[in-house]
Amino acid sequence: MLHKKIRIPENKTIALVAHDHRKDDLLKWVSKNKDLLKAHTLLGTGNTAGLLSERTGLRIQPLISGPLGGDQQIGAMISEGKIDILIFFWDPLEAMPHDPDVKALFRISTLYNIALATCPTTADYLLSSPLYQSSYEVEIVDNGQTLYKDCQDLNL
Repeated sequence: MLHKKIRIPENKTIALVAHDHRKDDLLKWVSKNKDLLKAHTLLGTGNTAGLLSERTGLRIQPLISGPLGGDQQIGAMISEGKIDILIFFWDPLEAMPHDPDVKALFRISTLYNIALATCPTTADYLLSSPLYQSSYEVEIVDNGQTLYKDCQDLNL
């Protein structure tokens, strides 16, 4: 498998996702870290994005609801190099009808070497890292296609 290095920008794109029983945990975490998050581009799946935007005042781009394809939408964005960090507070005690989608999302996050937090403690570690506030380089799988970030100057 071929690899290549890409530069993660100082201004990150962060996906925020939470299962129903974890939405309050994510809301509490986002509220606590609002000042650290507001300088970055935020997006989230359906209900989660709406809840977080309404309660925190942060601008969070809504995607499709997770069970209706939002998890796959985020996975596609990760493979295109459009997401730098995934904060996904999942419920490990509740079986979800879209569990295969969640597993695929975790798999693609690992494959493309993006930062992934599944609980508040790990999310706190990500935001407290010096890398969070700076540009840095990571090695990813070279999927044989030109990633989105490589195409920005071409307006593709």
